[in-house]
Amino acid sequence: MSTAEKLEFYTVDDIYALPEGERAELIDGQMYGMASPGRTHQQILLSIGRKVADYIEAHHGKCEVNIAPFAVFLNQDNRNYLEPDISVVCDRSKLTEKGCNGAPDWVIEIVSPSSRTMDYYRKLIKYEKSGVREYWVVDPERNRVMVYNFEHETMEEYSFEEEVISGIFENFSIIVPKI
Repeated sequence: MSTAEKLEFYTVDDIYALPEGERAELIDGQMYGMASPGRTHQQILLSIGRKVADYIEAHHGKCEVNIAPFAVFLNQDNRNYLEPDISVVCDRSKLTEKGCNGAPDWVIEIVSPSSRTMDYYRKLIKYEKSGVREYWVVDPERNRVMVYNFEHETMEEYSFEEEVISGIFENFSIIVPKI
């Protein structure tokens, strides 16, 4: 392989060195820039995050809900750094002031036009391999929610305004509103 063909690998230090206001994620040393989320994205994030947090609180759960920007050091190395839209972490020993060291139990990503490939493919594979128990891809453009339950090796597809069932918490479901 010639020098021109070599890939450049980045670390968490490169993420921290980005200019203020710039955000990126690392997957296996490859850096992917992140666009600012739009209003619809943020409204859906708030709606889902609030419902999950309310459920945990009402059931005196030990899990913690975190919303982006929140660092997840997925493989506890310096070459994987993600900022999921919503991270639910039940093992609080993974949490520090800097973020989550290791895989969250549940990750929810809300698709933006610029994040489609990342959310449906790269992150899906990375989350599954790293030990995330459940992964949701919420797609406002397509009005659908894909639920990947990695523990049971299942995938379910739901429409917005249909009851979406979580495998993480017993008797928990939500309806993602059309915004």
